Amino acid sequence: MRTRVKICGLRQQADIEAVAKAGADAAGFVFYPPSPRAISIQQAAEIVPCVPSFVTSVGLFVNASAADIDAVLQQVPLTLLQFHGDETAEFCEQFQLPWIKALRMRDDINLHQQRDLYAAAQGLLLDAYQQGVPGGTGARFDWQRIPADLAAEIILAGGLDASNVQTAIREVHPWAVDVSGGVETHKGIKDHAKITDFMAQVQASSRI
Repeated sequence: MRTRVKICGLRQQADIEAVAKAGADAAGFVFYPPSPRAISIQQAAEIVPCVPSFVTSVGLFVNASAADIDAVLQQVPLTLLQFHGDETAEFCEQFQLPWIKALRMRDDINLHQQRDLYAAAQGLLLDAYQQGVPGGTGARFDWQRIPADLAAEIILAGGLDASNVQTAIREVHPWAVDVSGGVETHKGIKDHAKITDFMAQVQASSRI
């Protein structure tokens, strides 16, 4: 089975073109102002319509208010929402769009319990835990902590790049992988050659 790919933190039309050309399944846009990868509503309204057919436009939010999310949705044609904070399932369900829930891999997390709690989500995205940081740390966690019976539903994130994504896919067998910092020259600046290399490694993993 082919592993799907989301490339997150896009801020330029050229990045969208590079992601689509490389064959990614989803383009992620960060609506979290403290992030170095954040994009404004105005910027997003200009470039998200450039996302081509059959590539999902994902909006990432961290403990945003319903009013703030609605303000984005009024101007930006997103097709999937990603909640990266402490949002309840009830909160996530109110926007009439498919959504995924990101979970940071705390030591005491129970993924089966979280899967049941967010049963309406299209998937669970697993990222490394770092106190005070909601994600995008570039750190990885111990993939052995993912229960084998949940792996096929998981979007794996955290410290992935072209050097380790094949190993991650081989060990975890996730539904999808999510990358941001691993395809950048520095935070917020995407490297199109790294995007191409990352996608080539994912595609090669399906042939191993």
